[in-house]
Amino acid sequence: MAEDDTEPLWRDLLGRELRRLRRERGETLTETAERAGISPQYLSEIERGLKEPSSEMIAAVTGALGSSLLDLTSAVAGELYDARPARPLRSVPSGVTALALAA
Repeated sequence: MAEDDTEPLWRDLLGRELRRLRRERGETLTETAERAGISPQYLSEIERGLKEPSSEMIAAVTGALGSSLLDLTSAVAGELYDARPARPLRSVPSGVTALALAA
């Protein structure tokens, strides 16, 4: 997490996860990009968090990596969850239940 406690950008975490998946498969940018129908340069920019790819592009790259949008989204959401800034706990008045707070 950055020292300023800001949340990371979705595109950065998305790119990091796509790069992890590609490297896990032992593939080059060119191999994956070719199957996804995009240029290796564009895939590199996605992986580096420089581009905001469309949902169609994300689906194409994810499919080329043999993964699913659900798995990719879950992994990125997990990274966001882990990177969230620490928030102080709010005090709960005595006699108040968790259900009352959720209402």
